[in-house]
Amino acid sequence: MNKKKLLILIAFGLGIAISLWIPYQIQAHNQTIKVGILHSLTGTMAISEKSVVDASLLAIEEINQKGGVLGKKIQPIIVDGKSNSQVFAKQAERLITKEKVVTVFGCWTSASRKTVKPIFEKYNHLLIYPVQYEGLEQSPNIIYTGAAPNQQIIPGVKWAIDTLGKRFFLVGSDTVFPHTANAIIKDQVTALQGKILGEEYIIPGRKNVENTIQKIVNTQPDAILNTINGDSNIAFFEKLRKAGITPNKIPTISFSFAEQELSYLPKQYVVGDYAVWNYFQSIEDKTNQRFVKNFKQKYGKNRVTSDPMEAAYYGVYLWAQAVRDGGEDNVNTIRKYIKEQSFKAPEGIVYIDANNQHTWKTVRVGKIKADGQFKIVWNSDKPIPPLPYPISRSKTEWETFLKSLYLGWRKNWANPS
Repeated sequence: MNKKKLLILIAFGLGIAISLWIPYQIQAHNQTIKVGILHSLTGTMAISEKSVVDASLLAIEEINQKGGVLGKKIQPIIVDGKSNSQVFAKQAERLITKEKVVTVFGCWTSASRKTVKPIFEKYNHLLIYPVQYEGLEQSPNIIYTGAAPNQQIIPGVKWAIDTLGKRFFLVGSDTVFPHTANAIIKDQVTALQGKILGEEYIIPGRKNVENTIQKIVNTQPDAILNTINGDSNIAFFEKLRKAGITPNKIPTISFSFAEQELSYLPKQYVVGDYAVWNYFQSIEDKTNQRFVKNFKQKYGKNRVTSDPMEAAYYGVYLWAQAVRDGGEDNVNTIRKYIKEQSFKAPEGIVYIDANNQHTWKTVRVGKIKADGQFKIVWNSDKPIPPLPYPISRSKTEWETFLKSLYLGWRKNWANPS
């Protein structure tokens, strides 16, 4: 065979191979629905966010085992936000423009959410956000499956005033969520004739909390209201105990510290302290028991579940229902139909409020036990409708407050230090 004929045969063979490969790739693509999972796998927030990824993947696996959605399997694309808001922004844009995902499940801190929010609005895309937060926000491109202030912060403070006393010390991370949460708390405490004895903030990831601890020792509040995020919680509780402040003397009520973070601390450090959430692993309900069992079977018997994990888990199910109801995996169709969804979640019945795209949720206060779980000491009995903007100030006043934080941090949503 001469060289010319050989080249013709090779070219012919390649043409056949390509003609077979392209339809195969198109078919493979059409058999999956790509979604993004955007959380911190490294850095100070990894202690909290890696477990949220696990919960999201469990929901995806369960749905895929039942045939997927519209006959297609869900394909998760997992990316690392690295506990850095600017990295979150870059990864969000990559998931939308390069990976072509139809929805992103992700973010923990409000700083990361606020940084990616303009990107989702720019591309008219969809973020499902699973963590309680400070409110003062409403975006057509975000579904909020975590609590608004009136579903966690406000009822938690009311319970503290009724139960523990009226003198508080506020401590939080130096980011938008704790600053805003504490503004809400101060309005409420003032209205209820209580008193704020001190207010301290810790740069995310920092462990030098001695000055904050000393101020708590000096002021002797009735309770500490804690909005620290991530692994700085470990240093805070360790040094609090070394200073002689124990729950029976001055209890701490946490708004961003749950079973997952608790698992990194010796239990004797925190037994008797409190947290306010919508979900605790200890909820006695068959749906929750099944969720906990399935999670432990997949990830290990010593693993725990928590509120943000549960909100991420049922967020995937709400999304899948929206895809089924809409009949297609187009992002605009999903955005339309997800506003009509409800679900029997491990925490109880949840449903999306079509007016503000937040979730109706039941409020619970838990007291830490020796086994690292929470005894539920109070609950709201039924789901509470979400109100993103607390009524203690007007919407304009709240937006002015947020703008002052943003500009004060040189157009960042956290202290750039």
